[in-house]
Amino acid sequence: MSGFFRDSAALRTSGDAPVDPQRRVPLTAVEPDGPARGGIVILHESRTFSDALLDLMRSLAMEGWVTVAPHLFHREPATSDAEVFGDALFADFDATFDWLIARGIYADCVGVLGFDDAGTAALLVATTRPVGAAVSVAAPGIVEPLSEDAPALVHAAPGLKAPWLGLYGEDDPSTPPDQVEMLRDATAKSDVAGLVVSYAGLAHRADEPPQVPDGRDDDPGAQAIVDAQRRIFDWFDVNLR
Repeated sequence: MSGFFRDSAALRTSGDAPVDPQRRVPLTAVEPDGPARGGIVILHESRTFSDALLDLMRSLAMEGWVTVAPHLFHREPATSDAEVFGDALFADFDATFDWLIARGIYADCVGVLGFDDAGTAALLVATTRPVGAAVSVAAPGIVEPLSEDAPALVHAAPGLKAPWLGLYGEDDPSTPPDQVEMLRDATAKSDVAGLVVSYAGLAHRADEPPQVPDGRDDDPGAQAIVDAQRRIFDWFDVNLR
C-alpha cells in the first residue's frame, strides 16, 4: 500500500524514564509527500487494520500529518481475546509519541485519535500528556470507569489539558445519550476547547463507514460519516499549530 511502512518504537522503562531499546511496540505509519505539519497517533483496538482505517490514515497523511498506529495487541498471543486497556496501552502511546518526537515533530503538534476503549484512552492522554489535541470516537467508560486505575470520563474531562473532540452515536448501547450529555457538561468545565457531537444511529465511525448504495449521497448515514470525518480533520487542523 503506497506510502505505508512498518517500524517499531522503544518502550520507556517506566514513566518518564529513558527508553529501553530492547522492548519495542510495532508500528504502522504513513508519511506525507512533503514537509510534515505534525503527527497523529491512531489508537485502534483491533488486531487488524481495516481498509477504511488505512484510508483514514492515508487521508490524514495527505493533509500533512505523519500518521502512525501502534499495534496495541503486540503483547497478546494471536488466539487471545483479551481487551487492551490500561498501563500497556498508555505505554504504547508514550513509545509512539517518542517516535514522533525523534522524527522532529514538536509535542504540541502531536494529536491522538482513539476508537472505542482506545478512544477513552485518547481523552485520558489529553489530561496527562503534552499533546496538542485529541479526538475520541465511541469512547465508553463515561460514568463507570473501564478499570480500577482509570477515572470515569465525567471525572477526567474537567482536567483536559488539550482540546478534545468526542464523537458518539445515539444508538450505541455502551454510551447512552444521557451519559453522553453528562460528559458534554463535564467537558465544558475544562480550561481548553471541548466539543461532544452526537449522531443519529451509529454512523459516526471514521474507521467503519456505513455501506450505502451507489449514488445515494443523500443517505443520512453517508452524510453523518462525512460530517464526522470533516470534524476530525478540522479539529486537528485548527488545534495543532
